[in-house]
Amino acid sequence: MSSYPNFKFDIIFKASSHRGRIGQITTPHGTIATPAFIFCATKAAIKGVSPSEMHAQGTQIILSNTYHLMLQPGGEAIEKMGGLHKFMGWNGPMLTDSGGYQIFSLGHGSVAEEIKGRRGTSKRRTLKRITEEAAEFQSYIDGRTHILTPEKSMQVQHQLGADLVVVLDECTPFHVEKSYTQKSMEMSHRWAVRSLNEFDRSNDGRQAIYGIVQGGVYPDLRQDSCDFVNSQPFFGHAVGGCLGKDKIQMKEIVDLTLELLDPHRPIHLLGIGNVNDIFNGVQVGIDTFDCVHPTRLARHGGALVKAHHWQDLGIKGKEHINLRNQSFQTDSRPIDETCECSTCQTYSRSYLHHLLKAGEILVINLLTVHNVFYMNALMSAIRKAILENSLTQERKKWLHEAEN
Repeated sequence: MSSYPNFKFDIIFKASSHRGRIGQITTPHGTIATPAFIFCATKAAIKGVSPSEMHAQGTQIILSNTYHLMLQPGGEAIEKMGGLHKFMGWNGPMLTDSGGYQIFSLGHGSVAEEIKGRRGTSKRRTLKRITEEAAEFQSYIDGRTHILTPEKSMQVQHQLGADLVVVLDECTPFHVEKSYTQKSMEMSHRWAVRSLNEFDRSNDGRQAIYGIVQGGVYPDLRQDSCDFVNSQPFFGHAVGGCLGKDKIQMKEIVDLTLELLDPHRPIHLLGIGNVNDIFNGVQVGIDTFDCVHPTRLARHGGALVKAHHWQDLGIKGKEHINLRNQSFQTDSRPIDETCECSTCQTYSRSYLHHLLKAGEILVINLLTVHNVFYMNALMSAIRKAILENSLTQERKKWLHEAEN
């Protein structure tokens, strides 16, 4: 790991009954206790809350998006402002993705849409073409054509200055044939080598790079991709690509992939963040997760609640309540009576329901604060449960599930 003198990944504890582990990722901007959740500040902001509020809720690390920031305001502008950390007032660890996910979603739709069985979207397709050299697309801001190469992605990520950066890849959808998945994977491997070469060219010790595992739902391709990333001098690994047609297949693919990856490097699961998926992931060795789910849910009136809420109602499998529902109009209880966040300590479900109905933007802040606190408390409880070999019991506190 001589290429990363200011970074380190230490495995502090390994569970005896599963592959979960407690770790620590050291970066120039602080240390991350793992397993950890990474919140999405896509355009250098968490919608509805400030960086200081994120820190107050126990947040360790956030991520921003290379694709969006290269279009507005541009990597060069952020570099002139001292980099992302200074630009947005966040002094903790940061990750930037490469823009590859946007290549995928602009051409095919999102991973979430696939897992939910949605094969179409009404969004305008702005991807023009993908070649060996680059991805060509139209800006959603002004319609201008842009070219994103592996080299360009790394150059922009260097300008942004996040601690952890990611290679450029193409994320293939579920409905393409195996032959396309294989060709895309092989091209992504070549892009990864180009990304590494560009990273090394400008590496000043401030950043560490993650490789991405592709291969879709095909075990032999996943094996090939894991062999590739294991052989390259990445600091960490990210599990990407199509994860299947549903949650069951996603669990199988993630499990298979984790069996094949070098366990001495930190392992990130891209774009997945439901509570059920997090418990499944940590049990097979995932160290970090990222997803827009908790903060996006808040903007639509959703609040994450623990299992006891659903046990009282006799409902299984749900993770959040929708405070827009009329049933909360005269509900004097907090979102979750066991939650210690400032929202739950101060406001009732009735008041939050009123704010949503009245269109008051304050509610976005209050619900986001709750969901962020909830996710950080969840990850803290998971780390403690791994140490105490009680992950199965801890899961029951957060999820009221149907018996297998």
